[in-house]
Amino acid sequence: MPGQQHEVTFRFLAQPTDVNFGGKVHGGMAMKWIDQAGYACAVAWSGAYCVTVSVSGIQFVAPILIGDLVTVRARLIHTGTSSMHLAVDVLASDLRKDERRLATSCVMVFVALDSPDGKPTPVPHWEPRDDAERRLQAQARRLLEASKDMEQLVRLNATSPD
Repeated sequence: MPGQQHEVTFRFLAQPTDVNFGGKVHGGMAMKWIDQAGYACAVAWSGAYCVTVSVSGIQFVAPILIGDLVTVRARLIHTGTSSMHLAVDVLASDLRKDERRLATSCVMVFVALDSPDGKPTPVPHWEPRDDAERRLQAQARRLLEASKDMEQLVRLNATSPD
């Protein structure tokens, strides 16, 4: 039922096939997990096929090691007409030590489409329920404005002569 589920959590163990030459999960794998969890959250909220529009402020804070329990949490923080802004955190836990650390975080924007090749379609409106969610929504709005400013700058630079 669209408009019901505003958060998705994935959990799994980091495997040897996920790591780079340094023995830590490589950033591309973390980005794949982020995109999968974000997609699942966006589809669950909208009830429609969704595409990734942007990933902002991705930060790799701490390494993820083989055998860590990885938790990827995507939660809705703002909706537009057809867009959904999500905060995504990747946490790593050493199960032997009962330690949990933030490994990666970012904000993603998805747009709902009426079919895989279709046009943007409206999504249910989301309202924050508490102060923490209101702060996250304010952050999403600031990122949206910054993104619009960046788009305008890119267009201006693309059309100006060298």
